[in-house]
Amino acid sequence: MDHISIKDLEVFANHGVFEEEVNLGQKFLVCADLYFDISDAGRSDDLHRSVDYAEVCASITKWMKKNRCRLIETVACRLADKLLSDNEVVREVEVTIKKPWAPIGLPLECVSITVSRKWHRVYLSLGSNMGDRKKYIEDGIKFIKKKAGIRVLSVSKLIETKPYGKTDQDDFLNGAAVLETILRPYELLALLRDAEKAAGRVKKEHWGPRTLDMDILMYDDLIMAEDELVIPHYDMAARDFVLAPLSEIAPYAVHPVTRKTVAQMYLELKASGSEPG
Repeated sequence: MDHISIKDLEVFANHGVFEEEVNLGQKFLVCADLYFDISDAGRSDDLHRSVDYAEVCASITKWMKKNRCRLIETVACRLADKLLSDNEVVREVEVTIKKPWAPIGLPLECVSITVSRKWHRVYLSLGSNMGDRKKYIEDGIKFIKKKAGIRVLSVSKLIETKPYGKTDQDDFLNGAAVLETILRPYELLALLRDAEKAAGRVKKEHWGPRTLDMDILMYDDLIMAEDELVIPHYDMAARDFVLAPLSEIAPYAVHPVTRKTVAQMYLELKASGSEPG
């Protein structure tokens, strides 16, 4: 992918573990590669269609001087997140923090750390069957939109569905959302659980009633199966209340295991006559 490179921007700042590093400060060298499609800027010769690297350098310098971190790992991670969030056209960044005055008592050129971050495409399912169901879902979307590093791209219409798994409870409102995020899967999961807690959700029984349910369906082409998180969602292809709203806003999203589109899965589920919704 096209990218702009900033090499060895020199900043004097107060990051470090030792007291003298924090109080006296030291020199850091910052490198940043910002990846995005430069085609529009190249054709139009318009700075507004590109990334102003002078502004980026000024932003890096201001952030480095204003903030204080003990570890350069933290500096690199937080600076990468900031560059992604502040520059809308940038899809991916690589940030290197060099510490030429590292206090280790041995001759060396520098100590450095490099991190890479990018925007990820994520598909969520949304549901509620308690109280003001529509408001709970809308408030859940508002909750996650407030988080830095989240862009909600699309939200489906809400549909009323019968309960799945445990049928002796009230009907659900269900929907789906497409978002972009710089959060890693478990970071995103924690944010969704915080949104559910803000809605007053209390987990008393599996598949029981809930004020708000927000699940990760797919995260890029990621395939993972761990105790607390399975991506893609293990049962999404069998759930009408997941596929119906998702097919409205992301019909051509591809399941990373079956390689079927959401539209294909939904048509197959309807044709089988086994959908619960």
